[in-house]
Amino acid sequence: MKLSAGASLAGRKILITGAARGIGAALARQLHARGAAVALLGLEPDLLADVAADCGDAPWRYCDVGDQAQVERVVRTLVGELGGLDVAVANAGIAKQFPLLGGDAGVLEETLAVNVLGVYYTLRATGPHIAHPDGYVLLVSSLAGAVNLPLAGAYSVSKAGVEVLGNTLRNEIRHTGAKVGIAYFAELDTDMTSRGFGTAAARAILGRATVSGVAPLGPAIDTLERAILRRRRQVVSPWWVAGVLPFRGIAQRVIDLALRHGVEQAVEIARTERAGFTTDQPTRARRIERSA
Repeated sequence: MKLSAGASLAGRKILITGAARGIGAALARQLHARGAAVALLGLEPDLLADVAADCGDAPWRYCDVGDQAQVERVVRTLVGELGGLDVAVANAGIAKQFPLLGGDAGVLEETLAVNVLGVYYTLRATGPHIAHPDGYVLLVSSLAGAVNLPLAGAYSVSKAGVEVLGNTLRNEIRHTGAKVGIAYFAELDTDMTSRGFGTAAARAILGRATVSGVAPLGPAIDTLERAILRRRRQVVSPWWVAGVLPFRGIAQRVIDLALRHGVEQAVEIARTERAGFTTDQPTRARRIERSA
């Protein structure tokens, strides 16, 4: 039975990746307060345990979303503990500045492993459980996937990939009655924003500001809650992002003109600056087979 206009989140079974802090942690706490049963995945056990305690001792597991076997095992366990699944929120993501020429290719590889493959592995593991008329998958993309900034190429291409995954999945599971939503956020007041823009290279382009200014996290979480309740196709925060998306080509041109100065210096700084990922990642050996 589909959700009615007066539907409640009470009793809804919701799995959230990247739930240790930021968007994931705030969303988990708010959904729990609305009566939902949440299950949490993330990389920081102490923080996850704190969030889980705030959510009525919700089930949680350490999980590297870039590891397919681990994701499948953890999702299977948590879905069993929840007793089913209604909603999957693929929120886990990382960012790190990355000059396309002269940058460390490993940054792009790691970003794609977490932000694209990690989302895909989450969809693959949760998909069979949410493929029902009340099911919903919410993928956290970004305005950066539509309008691209210098030094954010790895992050931007990964979030564009998330958008593609969401649009494709929507059509592939339509017959089950499940729905797919995609969230597009500008700079929110999270660790990702503060760490991502808190580098010497970023300051060379932007000074001490961000591109659009840091928006409070609360309204974004409220928007996500409403999206989950109504199984919405698109989620934005701040509100003006909805007006940018249909005109992404024009917005890109504006960005190109606005950020002309300082980019050359910023790229040089970024090639040698020691900046970490916005979330520390586990060491993962990867072998890339290349034909001669």
